Amino acid sequence: MTELSLMMAAVFWGTNYAATKYAAEFMPPLLIVALRFTVGGILMLCLLRILEPGERLSSRDLLPIAGLGCLGVAVGQTGFTFGVSLTSAANTGLIFATAPVWGLLLGLVLGLERPTRRGILGVGLSILGVGIVFYEGFGAQGTSLIGDLLVLVAAVAFGTYTVLSMPVLERHSPLAVATYSLLFGGLLLLLLSIPYLGALEWGGVGAGAWSAVAFSAVFATAFAFSAWQTGISRIGANRVLVYQYLITITGVASGIVFFAEVLGFEKVLGGAIVLLGVYLARRSG
Repeated sequence: MTELSLMMAAVFWGTNYAATKYAAEFMPPLLIVALRFTVGGILMLCLLRILEPGERLSSRDLLPIAGLGCLGVAVGQTGFTFGVSLTSAANTGLIFATAPVWGLLLGLVLGLERPTRRGILGVGLSILGVGIVFYEGFGAQGTSLIGDLLVLVAAVAFGTYTVLSMPVLERHSPLAVATYSLLFGGLLLLLLSIPYLGALEWGGVGAGAWSAVAFSAVFATAFAFSAWQTGISRIGANRVLVYQYLITITGVASGIVFFAEVLGFEKVLGGAIVLLGVYLARRSG
């Protein structure tokens, strides 16, 4: 059941690239992120109370959790949502796949990771692959350099979020840390989105866009994050990370299926180099 849940989480995350891109055609990206993580965070909090009723944040953890919420949601997921609205779902999937590489790089800078030849090679290949995907985006229809850069910012933010959450994870479960940080970030963005609530033409949003936001909140946030964190606690991080590649493949496939995106030679080459770099970086320990 754990493996099945992880597989479903990966598929939901990958499909969410297309769902978010579609919803952004009808709603402001900031509002999409706010609704996604507020609703998803509340659902995760209910699940946390069922699975881990004794988990409570101490006063000294409030500020770190708030910081993680600002980084992971306010910066990372806002950049992701704006980015995917401007570029292709395929580019988003390939660039965002580098998130663990940036986490490794930060760990090296902070002295948390020991530099290895394989890890350095993996970081270098990932950067090269992203550069190739960026280059392909200069002339390809449906892509944008600004959108690609925003997705890259999101990947760096998520990798940084992962590393900086380690001290809090020594005192709380992965599910608790994810729940409280995502909920805080969602509520913060909901406050910032208040001006959009009055300006948005609600009648023009449509059932399709609302369904995309609901899918993002329920399946790509509440279910996927809960399954991912629970999987880490049950079978270990190394086995869970294998499913990251399924996220990328599903994300690229969703762009092809739902938006008729075309994979050029540069994108295929860049994507292959990115995934090879991520593989080497993750096996550097």
